[in-house]
Amino acid sequence: MIGEFVAAVVIAYLLGSIPFGLIIGKLKEGIDIREQGSGKTGATNLMRVAGTRLGILAIVLDVVKAAGAVMLAAVIISRDSGALTIGGVSIYWQHIAQVAAGLAAVAGHNWPVFAKFKGGRGVTAYFGTVFAIFPPAGIFGAEVLAIAALRSRHMSLGSLLGALATWCLMLPLTVAYNLLPPIYLIYGSVVIALIVYQHRDNIKRLRQGTERRLW
Repeated sequence: MIGEFVAAVVIAYLLGSIPFGLIIGKLKEGIDIREQGSGKTGATNLMRVAGTRLGILAIVLDVVKAAGAVMLAAVIISRDSGALTIGGVSIYWQHIAQVAAGLAAVAGHNWPVFAKFKGGRGVTAYFGTVFAIFPPAGIFGAEVLAIAALRSRHMSLGSLLGALATWCLMLPLTVAYNLLPPIYLIYGSVVIALIVYQHRDNIKRLRQGTERRLW
């Protein structure tokens, strides 16, 4: 099973590394978005540089690649693979594989091997993994992201609030109602912390009132 686990993580990283924003920018507009705007390969920078339609296409593809990575991991490491017991608590290997694949997909999106390790900020990849792990949290977070981004015209603010909203929904379902495995909540905490770190320059500009706006 160790070999299958490693394979699932490696595949997840490679899928996450596909820089759809960069690819779409070059194919459709003949531009390298790493040299324009924020310099990121994510959908938001593509949206600013090449237009909303292409940005939305990149969002969809980024979400699909990350969701696919987690779903594939769940197939490779099935529920029948058993569980790991730590301190009297059993954690299914399948859940561990999903979380590991999610982290690998987000890492691939942020530091893609196919784009000289210069990628995005991890938001769309994170939402893709959450859609695969627990769809209601992904849908709720996406709604918060869309509302906050449209009202403020700051995608960074919407992304941060949307990611946090997924965690806020999973928290009571995990702690109070025991409906989700704790490892999912831990995963959300780790990736959201990474997203905040990746947005540190945006947060500084938001506080100063100089953050770039959509459209």
